[in-house]
Amino acid sequence: MRKSSKLPQAAVLKQMIRRCSSQFKQKHGYAGDDLPVDVPKGHFAVYVGENRSRYIVPISFLDHPQFQCLLRRAEEEFGFHHEMGITIPCDEMAFRSLTAMLR
Repeated sequence: MRKSSKLPQAAVLKQMIRRCSSQFKQKHGYAGDDLPVDVPKGHFAVYVGENRSRYIVPISFLDHPQFQCLLRRAEEEFGFHHEMGITIPCDEMAFRSLTAMLR
């Protein structure tokens, strides 16, 4: 019987979020599990579009194939080793439309 690849892929994406988040915390002086005040527990920040607008999205989005595709594109295009955090290579209107569908 073949195992579903969804769980391992989601786990890999969660690790990428943690890695990026921990790099951001180190660069900006956050200690331990402290997060910026505007990022509630169970969420993370991404930057989208030409102007790099900041969006706070729930971690549950990591389970959605469309969002996973955006994160893979982000890693391929920008990597996760830069100062600003996770930057999504997507038009802002398309991102808003996708996230509205995922809620």
